[in-house]
Amino acid sequence: MFLLPHIQQIKSAIAHRANVDLYVLRLDLIHPWVNGNKWFKLKYNLLEAKQKNFTTLLTFGGAYSNHIYATAAAGNLFGFRTIGVIRGEERLPLNPTLRFAVEQGMQLVYLNRETYRQRHTTALQEYLRQRFGEVFIVPEGGCNLNGVRGCTEIIDTAEFDTICVACGTATTLAGIALSLHEGQQAIAFPVLKNGAFLAQEIDNLLTNYLASGLPAPTKPGPWELVCDFHFGGYAKVNDELLRFTQQFKEAHGIPLDYVYTAKMFYGVMNLLQQGFFSQSDRLLLVHTGGLQGNAGMEARLQTVSSI
Repeated sequence: MFLLPHIQQIKSAIAHRANVDLYVLRLDLIHPWVNGNKWFKLKYNLLEAKQKNFTTLLTFGGAYSNHIYATAAAGNLFGFRTIGVIRGEERLPLNPTLRFAVEQGMQLVYLNRETYRQRHTTALQEYLRQRFGEVFIVPEGGCNLNGVRGCTEIIDTAEFDTICVACGTATTLAGIALSLHEGQQAIAFPVLKNGAFLAQEIDNLLTNYLASGLPAPTKPGPWELVCDFHFGGYAKVNDELLRFTQQFKEAHGIPLDYVYTAKMFYGVMNLLQQGFFSQSDRLLLVHTGGLQGNAGMEARLQTVSSI
């Protein structure tokens, strides 16, 4: 059902001039629907729900959410009913992400943005339980200790000096930091504007995880945030990023999603040209999937350009 991720080398003139070896961890290929970091974030949530005899998963996300898409598919694969609480008003016809979720059996519920901001509160979660019964709640993006635990399993090799990953909720970066080997470091590229605030989120996740008793080393490996490649904020793109994404696919045969991996890959290439990395470094870029979102993004861009 799921394929083991493989590592693909990138033959890049930019990396060659920087005397750096460049590789990609192709998490996008492990499953057609539940791939990238989403599988790792969901894995232990699914196991806990099954162990506690829950039959329904409830989670949160935006209208183009990779997490909603993957949770709907995973629920269908593993025998759960799923409910997706969607930020904003219902818009018909459904976009490709939400249409797929419904096809996988997910029930969609819409909350206005003000109410949606309360998704982490006990009050809203209790309301949802009263409305839908006994549900296992998975936070937006799989951002909980189960999600971090799954992400500790993404990197299982000491062959690389630097691990690069896009950063949204910081769950993936926290898991990777906990799995680093001696001499390795992690660099995360926030896709949100003013992403430096994520440093505190990462510290909180790491502190809570280390105190939880879940499998972990005595301390996380070194990590840092590079906050200069958000392209205006979450899900924002421009012509330069679009050109880069297309040219990268043509040159290396690797599709990138616009929201996460394209920004990280662009940032890495930019930093290589600046001499940011040490010579003879071996870099591993984590492809966190999310390609399903490109269809919706391209439709939005076409709509904007036609106005």
